Amino acid sequence: MPRLSVNVNKLATLRNARGADNPDVVRWAQAIERYGAHGITVHPRPDERHIRRSDVYALKKVVTTEFNIEGYPGDDFIALVLEVRPAQVTLVPDPPGVLTSNAGWDTKANKAMLREVLDRFKQAGIRTSLFMGTDLELIAHAADTGTDRIELYTEPYAADYHQDRSAAVAPFTLAAQKANELGLGLNAGHDLDLHNLAFFKANAPGLLEVSIGHALLCDALLYGMENTVGLYLRELR
Repeated sequence: MPRLSVNVNKLATLRNARGADNPDVVRWAQAIERYGAHGITVHPRPDERHIRRSDVYALKKVVTTEFNIEGYPGDDFIALVLEVRPAQVTLVPDPPGVLTSNAGWDTKANKAMLREVLDRFKQAGIRTSLFMGTDLELIAHAADTGTDRIELYTEPYAADYHQDRSAAVAPFTLAAQKANELGLGLNAGHDLDLHNLAFFKANAPGLLEVSIGHALLCDALLYGMENTVGLYLRELR
């Protein structure tokens, strides 16, 4: 069964809208773990518009499952990750100011930089992952960076799922197979939800982990958080 890591950024967005501490991101992360999630993901951005650096330090103290920090490998991000030492770091190619992740790495053009950064994280005992599209050549170049895993960017799958789910998932199946051939662990995330998750899981061989935030938290408004985490876990089974 693939593991479910819940991205709590949107809880922080809601909290920051009022400037106080409600909802309490740390307490909700602990609750999400109790409800059965296998990990907590955060994406701290330079402007701290959702997760703050202080949240990262606070979560590190209490998360008992897998703590995954994702972000663009600028100097401040690298220093934060090396200090906190999460279980996993996921590098995304988002420059500062981007609303949300919207593309995977060009691992051919950025190979030298990624190798250097990933090596620093691996020497610190942190599992590494690169946010990737489905281009098979770029996945091969990802393997050359020394990363442990890749995380497939699944928004294109989610966008086309209701029109033709078999066609939508086909490039992701090929990408998963390529990752398996290269010995790369396979994660996935972005716009996966209760409608499309099970089909993706069934057609992505070797899938180890999904990171889901926005859709899961939207569903929690309707179904409640505990029930929603259970519904996502059911889809992964």
